[in-house]
Amino acid sequence: MRHQVAGRKFDRPTAARMAMYRNLVTSLLENEKIVTTEAKAKEIQAMAEKMITLGKKGDLNARRAALAFIYKEDVVNKVFDEYAKRFQDRNGGYTRITKLIRRIGDGAKMAQIELVD
Repeated sequence: MRHQVAGRKFDRPTAARMAMYRNLVTSLLENEKIVTTEAKAKEIQAMAEKMITLGKKGDLNARRAALAFIYKEDVVNKVFDEYAKRFQDRNGGYTRITKLIRRIGDGAKMAQIELVD
């Protein structure tokens, strides 16, 4: 039984799983909307919101923490310049997950994760 075991493993080693999360969060913050499986969307939602919270802090330490997680420097600049102003009056809840139809090939549950206006 998996009592009190948090997170999903996705049948990947830790390094590959973290790289997948970083890629998904970078793509989400770059494009403002991505389509992925429902489980992956639920896993990256908290990570993406943490990056936007770091952008709202705006100090050097927060920028370095964001650069350590997000792969592209221009995406970090977008988070700190654009998203920090956009979500200034909002206390969390920066993303939305919308369920879509199942994937044709394997029937996986699909979802769209996007930044809230």
